[in-house]
Amino acid sequence: MAPPIAAYLAVFFALTTAVYAAASSSGYHNHTVGGASGWLFNSTTSTAATNYSSWASTQTFNLGDFLIFKTNTNQTVVQTYNETSYLSCNADDFDNGTFVYDSGSSSFSQALTISVPLTVVGRNYFFSDAADGLQCHRGLAFEINVNRGQGLPPSLNQPPPPPYIEPPGPDAAEQSPPSTVTLAPTGGASPLRVNALVAVCGFAAEILILLR
Repeated sequence: MAPPIAAYLAVFFALTTAVYAAASSSGYHNHTVGGASGWLFNSTTSTAATNYSSWASTQTFNLGDFLIFKTNTNQTVVQTYNETSYLSCNADDFDNGTFVYDSGSSSFSQALTISVPLTVVGRNYFFSDAADGLQCHRGLAFEINVNRGQGLPPSLNQPPPPPYIEPPGPDAAEQSPPSTVTLAPTGGASPLRVNALVAVCGFAAEILILLR
C-alpha cells in the first residue's frame, strides 16, 4: 500500500525548509553528484554516466553540505553507513543506517532532483538499487568521507519530525504494511523510522543557492 500524500508533503516541506536554511548559511556547499553527467545510467550500454568514485575524490565533504542528485525516475538514491549493504548493492534488508530516497512515481524517465543532507561524520555510501542492483554493480555507486567542518547548521541539527501513522481502516488486516524509510540521525541520536517514502523533487533543488 502506497504511503498517503499527506506523509509525502510533510516530509517534503520539512526537507525543503532545511535545504533553504542551509543554503543561506555561509561555509556550506552543494555538490552536484557526477557534475554535468548527473546521476544517470545508460540501460542500452549498461554503464553509469560517469565514474562517480573519481568525481567524489575531487570533492571535500563536510557536515551540513548537500549532495544534489540530478537524475530521473529510472534510478534510485540509497544512502547508507553500512558497508555491507553498499558492497551488496542491496537496500531490501536495510537497517537503521540506510536511507532510501525515491520519487514515489511509477513512471519512467521523469526528471528528478534529490537533495541529500550530510549529517553524519565518517564514511557515507551511495548507490542505486534499481534493476535489482545491476546499476550499482555497473558503477552507479560511490563512497565519501564526511568531515566535521563547522558542524551542522541549526536547520539540520534538530530532532526529526514524529512519524506519520495512518489510522487503520476496516480492512487493515488485509493490507500490506506501509513502506519504511529511515531519516538521518543528528547529534548521535538513534535513527527514526518513518512510514513514508521520502520524495524530494526539483523544487527543492531550485532554491538551493550556495557560494562555493
